[in-house]
Amino acid sequence: MNPVLEPLFRTVRATHPKADLRLIERAYDMAAYHHRDQKRKSGDPYITHPLAVATILAELGTDDETLCAALLHDTVEDTAYGLEELRGDFGETIASLVDGVTKLDKVKFGDAAQAETVRKMVVAMSRDIRVLIIKLADRLHNMRTMRYLPEHKRHQKSRETLEIFAPLAHRLGMNTIKWELEDLAFAMLYPKRYDEIARMVSERAPRRDLFLQEVIEKVSGDLREAKMRAVVKGRPKHYYSVYQKMIARDVAFDDIYDLVGIRVLVDTVRDCYAALGTIHARWNPVPGRFKDYIAMPKFNMYQSLHTTVIGPEGKPVELQIRTHKMHHKAEYGVAAHWKYKEEVGSGGPPGKVKPGSDMAWLRQLLDWQKETSDPGEFLESLRFDLSVSEVYVFTPRGQVVSLPEGATPVDFAYAVHTEVGHRCIGARVNGRLVPLESRLGNGDTVEIFTSKSPDAGPSRDWLKFVKSGRARNKIRQWFSKERRETAIEAGKEAIGRAMRKQGLPLQRLMSGESLLALARDLRYPDVSALYAAVGEGHVAAQAVVQKLVASIGGVESAEEDIAETALPTRLRGRPRGGGAGVVVAGDADVWVRLSKCCTPVPGDEIVGFVTRGHGVSVHRADCTNVQQLKEQPDRLVEVSWSPSDDSVFLVAIQVEALDRPRLLSDVTRTLSDQHVNILSASVTTSRDRVAVSRFTFEMGDPKHLGHVLKAVRSIQGVFDVYRVSGASG
Repeated sequence: MNPVLEPLFRTVRATHPKADLRLIERAYDMAAYHHRDQKRKSGDPYITHPLAVATILAELGTDDETLCAALLHDTVEDTAYGLEELRGDFGETIASLVDGVTKLDKVKFGDAAQAETVRKMVVAMSRDIRVLIIKLADRLHNMRTMRYLPEHKRHQKSRETLEIFAPLAHRLGMNTIKWELEDLAFAMLYPKRYDEIARMVSERAPRRDLFLQEVIEKVSGDLREAKMRAVVKGRPKHYYSVYQKMIARDVAFDDIYDLVGIRVLVDTVRDCYAALGTIHARWNPVPGRFKDYIAMPKFNMYQSLHTTVIGPEGKPVELQIRTHKMHHKAEYGVAAHWKYKEEVGSGGPPGKVKPGSDMAWLRQLLDWQKETSDPGEFLESLRFDLSVSEVYVFTPRGQVVSLPEGATPVDFAYAVHTEVGHRCIGARVNGRLVPLESRLGNGDTVEIFTSKSPDAGPSRDWLKFVKSGRARNKIRQWFSKERRETAIEAGKEAIGRAMRKQGLPLQRLMSGESLLALARDLRYPDVSALYAAVGEGHVAAQAVVQKLVASIGGVESAEEDIAETALPTRLRGRPRGGGAGVVVAGDADVWVRLSKCCTPVPGDEIVGFVTRGHGVSVHRADCTNVQQLKEQPDRLVEVSWSPSDDSVFLVAIQVEALDRPRLLSDVTRTLSDQHVNILSASVTTSRDRVAVSRFTFEMGDPKHLGHVLKAVRSIQGVFDVYRVSGASG
C-alpha cells in the first residue's frame, strides 16, 4: 500500500470500516498520475489538495464513493482525464459526483455569476447531497491554505464562505465544518477584530477554566449518584460565534464570555430527560431558556435539550443534553447518515434527497430556484433564509410548518401554497382572530381565511412585514413587471425629495458615477434597478441619500463644492506662517493656515493654495481636495515645514473597537493622560457592534502621536487606531 495513504486509511477504518480501500487507492493513483505536473500556489504538489479533501470527508464518516469522488474532483476540469474515461474506470455514481462538483467550479464568481453558481449547486444537491459535502470539504481546505492567494481573492472567497458556505454547512447540520469555516473567514476578513477577541479570550481563559472544571465535577457527581452513564465536558468557544452573540444579543464581551457552556452526553433519550431533572434539582433554571429540540428537531436534524441554569457564584451556565448518536449528528449533520444508514431507509442511493426525508429545506430551495428567474434575487433569498432562526407552528390538522423567526400569518399562508398566500384575507391563531402582521410563536396553531374573488391578490404593504424568502418572492413577482416604470419614477422623485429636504446639492450627488457605485454596493445591476427598489419600498430613499453623502466625504463635503478654499479655519489666532509651522517659499510674511480637510502635520508632504483674501491654505499632498485645486495651477505655491516652539497642530484619529459600556470614557481618559487637548469627538456604533470614534485634538510635537496611538490601542476592545485626514478618512 502507498505509505502516503496510511493516515487517510487509518481514519477510514475508524469511521467507515466496510469501505473498499482498494477502490480508494485506485482513485488516488489515478488522480496522482493526472495531476503529476501540477503545483498549488503554495508550491506543494497539486495532489496534496484532493488528498486533504478526502481526509476531511473521511473524518466525517462518508462512504467510499464520496472519498473516490473527492480524490478525483479536479481531474476532469484540470487535466486531460475525461468524464467518459472516468465513468468507464469508476462507474456511473462516482462519475456523476465528480461531474456535479466540476459544474459548480466552472462558473466564475461575480455577483450574478455567484447566484448562478449557487443555483447550480442547489440543483446538484437535489440529485445527490454528497456533491455539496465534497464542495464544503474542498472549500474548507482552500480556506486553510488561503494565505498564498492575493488579498482581493482572499477577501472575495472569505465573504462567499461567510455568506454562503458556512450557512449551508449549518443547514446540513455539519457544525464542525461550519465553525471552522466561520473562524477562518472571520480571521481573513476582519483580522484586527479576530485578534482582539482572541486576546480577550486568552486573558480570561485561566479563571474561566477553573469555574468550568468546578461545574463539570458537580454535574458529573450528581449524574453518577443517579446511576447514569454520562460524559460531561466543556463546549468549545468559537471566536466568530462569540462575536455574533455580541451582535445578536447586543451585549459586551464579558457578558457573553462569562456564560459557561457544558455538554452532557448520555446513552438514551430517557436519560436525557432524567439528566435534565437531576441538573434542575441542583441549580435553578432560567425561565424561558429551556428548549426541547428532541421532541421537535431543528430543520437540519439537530436534536438536543437546551437549558440555562444559575450556577456557582450566581453565574449562568448553558447546558446541552443529548445522546451520543444525536451528538454525532449535531457535529456531522447529513454526513452522519452514512454512519447510521438504517435510519435513511433502504430505497435509492444514500445521497439522494428523498421526498419526506429530513432535508425538506433542500426541496424548498429547489422550488424557489424554479420560480425565481433573477439569479440575484434567488441569491438574496438564499442569504436571508440561511441567516435566520426558526419558529415551528402547526396547521389545523397538526402538521408542523417551520418558518423564519418573526414570521406572520402571511408567511404561513405562502408556506402552505402560493394561491393560499395570494388570496389570504385573514387569520386565526390558537382560535383567536389576529391581524395579518402579528408575529407567530413556537407551537401556535394557524388557520388562514381566503377570498373567493377572482381579482384577489396580495397587498404591497405585506412586503413591510413578511419574513420568509418565499413570501417575499411571490409578492414581488405579483407586482414586479408592469409596475417597474412607475417604481423607477417614484424612486427618483423620493431620492430628490429627500435631498431637497436636507438642502443638499442634487447635481453633485445625483451624478451617474456615484449613483452607479452605490447601486453596485447595494447589489443592484444598474441605477434604474436602484430607483425601482426605492420606488417599491425595498430601500428607503433616506438611506440612499445618507450613503451617497458618506461616499463623497460627509455632509460638509456635499454642501461645499470645494469651498475649503473660501472658508479659512483660523488656527487659534496665530496670523502668520511661523505660528502654523509652515513658511511659503519666497515670502515668510504670508498668512498661512492648515486646512481642516486633511489636518497636515510636520513630516507630511504638503502643498499651498492661495485663497481669495485669506492667505495660503496648506493641504497634504494626498488630500482628496488637491486634485480639484490643481485645476488652478497659477494659485498653487511651494510651502515647507518650519515648526517653532509655539506651533500647534490639529490631528484627527479614528478609533475602532468592539463596543462595550464605558468605552468612550476609557478612550477620552487615555487621551487626557497623554496630555492632548481634545477639540471634538464623534462616535457611531454599527449594527455589528463596532464603535467607530473620531477625535480631533491639538498637539505641539507630532512625534508624540505614536505614543498616543499605542496607548489607545492597549484599551480593552480597541482593535484598530490610526490617523485620518479629515472628511476623506
